[in-house]
Amino acid sequence: MNEIPVSLAPDATIPPAPRWRRVVLYLAFSATILAIRPTMVLAQEQPPSQPRAEQTSLLELFKAGGLIGYTIVGISCVAFAIALELSFSLRRSAFAPRGLAEQLHEQIAGGRYSDASQLSLQHRCLLSALVRAGLQEINLGYSAVEKAMEETAQYHGAKLYRRIELLSVTASLATMLGLLGTVVGLIRAFKRVAEAGGMVQASDLATGIYQALVTTVEGLLVAIPCLALFALLRNRLDQLVAETMLAAEYAFAGFKRSRLRRRAEAARSAAASGS
Repeated sequence: MNEIPVSLAPDATIPPAPRWRRVVLYLAFSATILAIRPTMVLAQEQPPSQPRAEQTSLLELFKAGGLIGYTIVGISCVAFAIALELSFSLRRSAFAPRGLAEQLHEQIAGGRYSDASQLSLQHRCLLSALVRAGLQEINLGYSAVEKAMEETAQYHGAKLYRRIELLSVTASLATMLGLLGTVVGLIRAFKRVAEAGGMVQASDLATGIYQALVTTVEGLLVAIPCLALFALLRNRLDQLVAETMLAAEYAFAGFKRSRLRRRAEAARSAAASGS
Protein backbone atom coordinates (compact mmCIF):
# COMPACT_ATOMS: atom_id res chain seq x y z
CA MET A 1 0.00 0.00 0.00
CA ASN A 2 1.09 3.53 -0.72
CA GLU A 3 1.94 5.65 2.29
CA ILE A 4 0.55 9.17 2.55
CA PRO A 5 3.26 11.84 2.37
CA VAL A 6 3.54 14.05 5.42
CA SER A 7 2.93 17.14 3.27
CA LEU A 8 -0.47 15.75 2.33
CA ALA A 9 -1.67 15.15 5.88
CA PRO A 10 -5.29 16.23 6.41
CA ASP A 11 -5.75 19.65 7.91
CA ALA A 12 -7.90 19.84 11.02
CA THR A 13 -10.41 22.41 9.90
CA ILE A 14 -12.41 23.49 6.89
CA PRO A 15 -11.38 27.01 5.81
CA PRO A 16 -13.94 29.67 6.78
CA ALA A 17 -16.08 31.53 4.29
CA PRO A 18 -14.40 34.55 2.64
CA ARG A 19 -14.75 37.79 4.59
CA TRP A 20 -15.72 39.75 1.49
CA ARG A 21 -18.93 37.75 1.24
CA ARG A 22 -19.97 38.86 4.73
CA VAL A 23 -19.19 42.49 3.95
CA VAL A 24 -21.25 42.33 0.75
CA LEU A 25 -24.20 40.80 2.61
CA TYR A 26 -24.16 43.49 5.29
CA LEU A 27 -23.92 46.29 2.70
CA ALA A 28 -26.69 44.79 0.58
CA PHE A 29 -29.07 44.56 3.51
CA SER A 30 -28.26 48.08 4.67
CA ALA A 31 -28.95 49.43 1.18
CA THR A 32 -32.27 47.57 1.12
CA ILE A 33 -33.33 49.07 4.45
CA LEU A 34 -32.48 52.58 3.27
CA ALA A 35 -34.17 52.14 -0.11
CA ILE A 36 -37.45 50.68 1.11
CA ARG A 37 -39.61 52.95 3.29
CA PRO A 38 -43.04 51.32 3.45
CA THR A 39 -45.84 53.14 5.25
CA MET A 40 -48.53 51.90 7.60
CA VAL A 41 -51.96 53.49 7.61
CA LEU A 42 -53.18 53.88 11.19
CA ALA A 43 -56.78 54.70 10.36
CA GLN A 44 -59.36 53.38 7.90
CA GLU A 45 -59.76 55.03 4.52
CA GLN A 46 -62.11 57.99 4.77
CA PRO A 47 -64.29 59.72 2.12
CA PRO A 48 -62.71 62.58 0.14
CA SER A 49 -64.80 65.15 2.04
CA GLN A 50 -63.15 64.19 5.33
CA PRO A 51 -59.49 64.82 6.29
CA ARG A 52 -56.99 62.21 5.11
CA ALA A 53 -56.09 59.44 7.57
CA GLU A 54 -52.88 59.98 9.43
CA GLN A 55 -50.01 57.89 8.11
CA THR A 56 -46.90 56.85 9.97
CA SER A 57 -43.76 55.77 8.16
CA LEU A 58 -41.87 52.69 9.26
CA LEU A 59 -38.99 54.93 10.37
CA GLU A 60 -41.32 56.89 12.64
CA LEU A 61 -42.64 53.64 14.05
CA PHE A 62 -39.08 52.62 14.87
CA LYS A 63 -38.48 55.97 16.53
CA ALA A 64 -41.51 55.38 18.71
CA GLY A 65 -39.76 52.32 20.12
CA GLY A 66 -36.91 54.47 21.36
CA LEU A 67 -33.47 53.08 22.05
CA ILE A 68 -34.86 49.59 22.65
CA GLY A 69 -36.61 49.66 19.29
CA TYR A 70 -33.42 50.67 17.48
CA THR A 71 -31.57 47.88 19.26
CA ILE A 72 -34.13 45.35 18.05
CA VAL A 73 -33.82 46.66 14.49
CA GLY A 74 -30.03 46.34 14.70
CA ILE A 75 -30.39 42.76 15.91
CA SER A 76 -32.71 42.00 12.99
CA CYS A 77 -30.07 43.25 10.53
CA VAL A 78 -27.44 41.01 12.10
CA ALA A 79 -29.83 38.04 12.03
CA PHE A 80 -30.65 38.63 8.37
CA ALA A 81 -26.96 38.76 7.45
CA ILE A 82 -26.25 35.56 9.42
CA ALA A 83 -29.13 33.73 7.76
CA LEU A 84 -28.09 34.91 4.31
CA GLU A 85 -24.49 33.83 4.85
CA LEU A 86 -25.56 30.42 6.17
CA SER A 87 -27.84 29.91 3.18
CA PHE A 88 -24.73 30.24 0.98
CA SER A 89 -22.63 28.00 3.23
CA LEU A 90 -25.20 25.20 3.65
CA ARG A 91 -25.16 24.09 0.03
CA ARG A 92 -24.71 20.51 -1.08
CA SER A 93 -21.84 21.49 -3.38
CA ALA A 94 -20.03 23.06 -0.41
CA PHE A 95 -20.20 19.78 1.53
CA ALA A 96 -19.76 17.15 -1.20
CA PRO A 97 -19.18 18.38 -4.77
CA ARG A 98 -20.77 16.30 -7.48
CA GLY A 99 -18.57 13.44 -8.70
CA LEU A 100 -15.91 13.79 -5.98
CA ALA A 101 -17.03 10.70 -4.04
CA GLU A 102 -16.86 8.56 -7.19
CA GLN A 103 -13.34 9.74 -8.01
CA LEU A 104 -12.14 9.11 -4.47
CA HIS A 105 -13.79 5.70 -4.47
CA GLU A 106 -11.94 4.69 -7.61
CA GLN A 107 -8.56 5.87 -6.33
CA ILE A 108 -8.89 4.37 -2.84
CA ALA A 109 -10.16 1.06 -4.19
CA GLY A 110 -7.11 0.96 -6.48
CA GLY A 111 -4.74 1.57 -3.57
CA ARG A 112 -3.74 5.04 -4.81
CA TYR A 113 -3.99 6.71 -1.45
CA SER A 114 -1.59 9.56 -2.26
CA ASP A 115 -3.64 10.47 -5.34
CA ALA A 116 -6.82 10.41 -3.24
CA SER A 117 -5.21 12.69 -0.66
CA GLN A 118 -4.07 15.12 -3.35
CA LEU A 119 -7.54 15.14 -4.90
CA SER A 120 -9.17 15.85 -1.55
CA LEU A 121 -6.79 18.75 -0.96
CA GLN A 122 -7.98 20.34 -4.21
CA HIS A 123 -11.58 20.51 -2.91
CA ARG A 124 -12.17 22.54 0.26
CA CYS A 125 -15.29 20.80 1.54
CA LEU A 126 -16.46 18.54 4.35
CA LEU A 127 -16.16 15.38 2.24
CA SER A 128 -12.48 16.10 1.61
CA ALA A 129 -11.88 16.62 5.34
CA LEU A 130 -13.56 13.30 6.15
CA VAL A 131 -11.59 11.42 3.52
CA ARG A 132 -8.28 12.90 4.63
CA ALA A 133 -9.05 11.95 8.23
CA GLY A 134 -9.82 8.42 7.10
CA LEU A 135 -6.67 8.15 4.99
CA GLN A 136 -4.57 9.00 8.02
CA GLU A 137 -5.86 5.84 9.74
CA ILE A 138 -6.10 3.57 6.72
CA ASN A 139 -3.20 1.36 7.78
CA LEU A 140 -5.09 0.48 10.97
CA GLY A 141 -8.09 -0.97 9.16
CA TYR A 142 -11.58 0.15 8.21
CA SER A 143 -12.81 0.42 11.82
CA ALA A 144 -10.19 3.07 12.55
CA VAL A 145 -11.03 4.84 9.28
CA GLU A 146 -14.73 4.91 10.12
CA LYS A 147 -14.11 6.21 13.63
CA ALA A 148 -11.82 8.98 12.37
CA MET A 149 -14.43 10.09 9.84
CA GLU A 150 -17.20 10.08 12.44
CA GLU A 151 -15.15 12.20 14.84
CA THR A 152 -14.31 14.66 12.07
CA ALA A 153 -17.96 14.89 11.01
CA GLN A 154 -19.04 15.55 14.60
CA TYR A 155 -16.40 18.25 15.00
CA HIS A 156 -17.32 20.15 11.86
CA GLY A 157 -21.05 19.61 12.41
CA ALA A 158 -20.80 21.12 15.90
CA LYS A 159 -18.74 24.00 14.54
CA LEU A 160 -21.40 24.85 11.97
CA TYR A 161 -24.21 24.34 14.47
CA ARG A 162 -22.72 27.01 16.74
CA ARG A 163 -23.07 29.48 13.87
CA ILE A 164 -26.69 28.48 13.27
CA GLU A 165 -27.40 28.75 17.00
CA LEU A 166 -26.78 32.50 16.72
CA LEU A 167 -30.26 32.76 15.17
CA SER A 168 -31.80 31.16 18.26
CA VAL A 169 -29.85 33.54 20.49
CA THR A 170 -31.00 36.47 18.34
CA ALA A 171 -34.64 35.38 18.69
CA SER A 172 -34.32 35.17 22.46
CA LEU A 173 -32.65 38.59 22.68
CA ALA A 174 -35.31 40.21 20.48
CA THR A 175 -38.10 38.73 22.60
CA MET A 176 -36.48 39.84 25.85
CA LEU A 177 -35.82 43.34 24.50
CA GLY A 178 -39.43 43.60 23.37
CA LEU A 179 -40.55 42.59 26.83
CA LEU A 180 -38.17 45.14 28.34
CA GLY A 181 -39.65 47.86 26.14
CA THR A 182 -43.13 46.80 27.22
CA VAL A 183 -42.22 47.08 30.88
CA VAL A 184 -40.52 50.46 30.36
CA GLY A 185 -43.55 51.81 28.50
CA LEU A 186 -45.95 50.67 31.21
CA ILE A 187 -43.74 52.20 33.89
CA ARG A 188 -43.86 55.54 32.09
CA ALA A 189 -47.63 55.32 31.74
CA PHE A 190 -48.24 54.55 35.40
CA LYS A 191 -45.72 57.18 36.43
CA ARG A 192 -47.87 59.80 34.72
CA VAL A 193 -50.88 58.46 36.57
CA ALA A 194 -49.03 58.77 39.87
CA GLU A 195 -47.80 62.28 39.09
CA ALA A 196 -51.31 63.43 38.17
CA GLY A 197 -52.80 61.97 41.35
CA GLY A 198 -54.92 59.48 39.44
CA MET A 199 -56.85 62.15 37.49
CA VAL A 200 -55.58 61.58 33.95
CA GLN A 201 -57.11 61.19 30.54
CA ALA A 202 -56.46 58.37 28.07
CA SER A 203 -54.27 60.64 25.95
CA ASP A 204 -51.92 61.11 28.88
CA LEU A 205 -51.24 57.37 28.92
CA ALA A 206 -51.00 56.97 25.16
CA THR A 207 -47.25 57.60 24.83
CA GLY A 208 -46.17 54.96 27.33
CA ILE A 209 -48.66 52.33 26.15
CA TYR A 210 -47.79 53.07 22.51
CA GLN A 211 -44.09 52.44 23.16
CA ALA A 212 -44.95 49.28 25.07
CA LEU A 213 -46.95 47.88 22.16
CA VAL A 214 -44.43 48.95 19.51
CA THR A 215 -41.44 47.29 21.18
CA THR A 216 -43.48 44.11 21.75
CA VAL A 217 -44.41 43.92 18.09
CA GLU A 218 -40.85 44.65 16.95
CA GLY A 219 -39.45 41.93 19.19
CA LEU A 220 -41.94 39.35 17.91
CA LEU A 221 -41.41 40.35 14.28
CA VAL A 222 -37.71 39.58 14.70
CA ALA A 223 -38.01 36.50 16.94
CA ILE A 224 -40.55 34.52 14.91
CA PRO A 225 -38.61 34.50 11.59
CA CYS A 226 -35.35 33.84 13.45
CA LEU A 227 -36.77 30.75 15.16
CA ALA A 228 -38.18 29.49 11.85
CA LEU A 229 -34.84 30.00 10.10
CA PHE A 230 -33.02 28.33 12.99
CA ALA A 231 -35.16 25.20 12.67
CA LEU A 232 -34.85 25.09 8.88
CA LEU A 233 -31.08 25.60 8.82
CA ARG A 234 -30.50 23.13 11.66
CA ASN A 235 -32.40 20.42 9.80
CA ARG A 236 -30.54 21.34 6.62
CA LEU A 237 -27.20 20.97 8.41
CA ASP A 238 -28.13 17.56 9.83
CA GLN A 239 -29.19 16.36 6.38
CA LEU A 240 -26.02 17.58 4.66
CA VAL A 241 -23.70 16.12 7.30
CA ALA A 242 -25.46 12.75 7.08
CA GLU A 243 -25.30 12.74 3.28
CA THR A 244 -21.63 13.70 3.35
CA MET A 245 -20.86 10.92 5.82
CA LEU A 246 -22.54 8.41 3.50
CA ALA A 247 -20.50 9.76 0.58
CA ALA A 248 -17.30 9.35 2.61
CA GLU A 249 -18.23 5.77 3.49
CA TYR A 250 -18.85 5.10 -0.19
CA ALA A 251 -15.39 6.46 -1.00
CA PHE A 252 -13.91 3.74 1.26
CA ALA A 253 -16.36 1.01 0.20
CA GLY A 254 -13.84 -0.64 -2.13
CA PHE A 255 -11.18 -0.63 0.58
CA LYS A 256 -13.67 -2.16 3.04
CA ARG A 257 -14.62 -4.95 0.66
CA SER A 258 -10.99 -5.75 -0.11
CA ARG A 259 -10.20 -5.98 3.61
CA LEU A 260 -13.16 -8.29 4.21
CA ARG A 261 -12.16 -10.42 1.23
CA ARG A 262 -8.61 -10.78 2.51
CA ARG A 263 -9.87 -11.64 5.96
CA ALA A 264 -12.17 -14.31 4.54
CA GLU A 265 -9.37 -15.76 2.42
CA ALA A 266 -7.04 -15.84 5.42
CA ALA A 267 -9.70 -17.64 7.47
CA ARG A 268 -10.22 -20.24 4.71
CA SER A 269 -6.46 -20.74 4.41
CA ALA A 270 -6.15 -21.22 8.16
CA ALA A 271 -9.02 -23.68 8.14
CA ALA A 272 -7.51 -25.62 5.22
CA SER A 273 -4.07 -25.80 6.82
CA GLY A 274 -5.61 -26.93 10.11
CA SER A 275 -7.48 -29.77 8.47
